Amino acid sequence: MGRKTVLYIHGMGGGGDSRIPSILRQHMKEVLLKEGITSDDVNVIVRTYSFDPEEGALQIKAWTEELSPSLVIGESLGAIQAIRLKGYPHLLVSPSLGAPRYLRGLAFLSLIPGVTHLLDHIYKPKEGDRQRLHFTFGTLKKYRNHSKAALANSPLKEGTDSFYAFFGDMDHYRKSGVVSLRLYRKYFGDTYTIYHGTHFMEEEWVISLLIPKIISTLGLKGQ
Repeated sequence: MGRKTVLYIHGMGGGGDSRIPSILRQHMKEVLLKEGITSDDVNVIVRTYSFDPEEGALQIKAWTEELSPSLVIGESLGAIQAIRLKGYPHLLVSPSLGAPRYLRGLAFLSLIPGVTHLLDHIYKPKEGDRQRLHFTFGTLKKYRNHSKAALANSPLKEGTDSFYAFFGDMDHYRKSGVVSLRLYRKYFGDTYTIYHGTHFMEEEWVISLLIPKIISTLGLKGQ
């Protein structure tokens, strides 16, 4: 059946060395073999894209044209970039559908002298191949339209793509509304699973929940 490519879109401050896609690459083959699937190779690709949502959307669209992925996975804030891509099945990990509202609010705060520098320091990513975060008014104000463009592809707006999400029951971002199960249900229905964990899906759930869902979404079957 040949090789399948999965495009993984990381969250805010993530990048080419993000944890979840690294776990996927490490354990995918062993789970495939346990399922009796020996004739397929699943290639998980993650690349670092711009924090500017419009620049990022253009980069990611170019990657889909290059890679022709069979599946798109979006994590946290990256879920919005994933949803925005039309014509693919989507898996979402801790989708932060409420985040654009907060980022849009920060846009006006960033006009205060020193606030951009402070936010850049507070949310400074880890060292490595990571998304550079720069909280300027010009970038942050784009998140409202970015969210609208993504949700236009949802079933509520008569989009035809498939979506499935995973939420942690201890996700602290749910309290603030950055991650909102209610908002997800509104646009995507009851297509989700809640696992016993945090916003940052633990390795056990990546292996026992996410990888099997990738396999089933790709339509892979054992011998």
